[in-house]
Amino acid sequence: MMALAGQEAGSLQINLNEMYAVKRSDGVWRAAEIIQTRQTTESTEYYVHYTGLNRRLDEWVTLDRIDTIQNGNHRFLDTKGNGEPERKLTRNQKRKHDEINHVQTSYAEMDPTTAALEREHEDFTKIKYCDSIIFGNYEIDTWYFSPYPEEYEKCKRLYICEFCLKYMKYARTYINHRAKCEQRTPAGTEIYRYGSIAVYEIDAVEHKVYCQNLCLLAKLFLDHKTLYFDIEPFIMYVLCEVDKEGSHLVGYFSKERHSPDFHNVACILTLPPFQRKGYGKFLIQFSYELSKRDGQVGTPEKPLSDLGKLSYRSYWSWVLLDLLRDLHGTVSIKELSNMTSITEEDIISTLQMLNIVKYWKGQHIICVTPKQVEEHLRSSNYRPPILTVHQESLKWYQKTPKRGNRSSKKQKSND
Repeated sequence: MMALAGQEAGSLQINLNEMYAVKRSDGVWRAAEIIQTRQTTESTEYYVHYTGLNRRLDEWVTLDRIDTIQNGNHRFLDTKGNGEPERKLTRNQKRKHDEINHVQTSYAEMDPTTAALEREHEDFTKIKYCDSIIFGNYEIDTWYFSPYPEEYEKCKRLYICEFCLKYMKYARTYINHRAKCEQRTPAGTEIYRYGSIAVYEIDAVEHKVYCQNLCLLAKLFLDHKTLYFDIEPFIMYVLCEVDKEGSHLVGYFSKERHSPDFHNVACILTLPPFQRKGYGKFLIQFSYELSKRDGQVGTPEKPLSDLGKLSYRSYWSWVLLDLLRDLHGTVSIKELSNMTSITEEDIISTLQMLNIVKYWKGQHIICVTPKQVEEHLRSSNYRPPILTVHQESLKWYQKTPKRGNRSSKKQKSND
């Protein structure tokens, strides 16, 4: 029996789990599934998932954005109306297109175990009730569900202190808290300061509540890989912009204290107001600087989000191309790994994407001319980072014992 949303439009009734044409905020009509409804003081709203797009673009819409007249017979468009057929893409072009346009991987493209886990995860986090947060001087639209306590999780808007990360339901409570909150920096120890940029190292055992609140905040913008309560095995590195008011949280990454798989990042996030300013690559470079000082190779936990893939591929490409430009003579994959702390697997996949590595007689051989390197570096895809880590400003030293060989053989066996 069909589930009903309980709202009529003309002679038609909107049904849950049915497809309609829905107008996105950018004016584009797309096929979308009606997943849930809610009643606000003004009207009924419908939670929709756009077919083929990443779940972070799911949203609550009002009835005027749903085409109830043509219903399933609507000619769904992914443009603003010209309806021109898309040209055939190569596999490489399709991958780049899907990442840039937030196209979600289908279950058919996953192995059975991953597909089952993905379905379970999607069922649990399917509906995002919190539309936005007030965070410092910003109102930020949220992307995903986050498991805040029950009395908070269905609030359309949450108020979060940018310093202590306490979350609140009401504007008045938030205003009173801001006037009284004495915390002006993240918990933990400042380990980097250069100009107005600071990084704090936070032990989740010593600052459990702060780290839990950080993970809940991050889950609003990350679909996978965020912990909320079992955080003791992790250390957080929080990036801030510093001014006379205090240290304002920009982004962070977390890492395990001891990772048998050489993971130097578990979760990584730059908050939306600070994206496209170089902070994401700064955090990535910072994680590798810690790996270098730790005497280990490093790699992020997989799977990466679509934005994560773009950032890491761009960073790895820039590091390797910049290194190859200054090298004379031959160099092996293992030597590049030792110089950069990037795992051999990540180096090989990056060089394959750049089409400058060949497999010959059981090993990967780098085949590139100085001219090819310069052509890649001039491309807009491999621009140098806007921000870079100044090593002399990093006050951090090795904390884990070296595990001998810096190669990634152990990681291969665990993949």
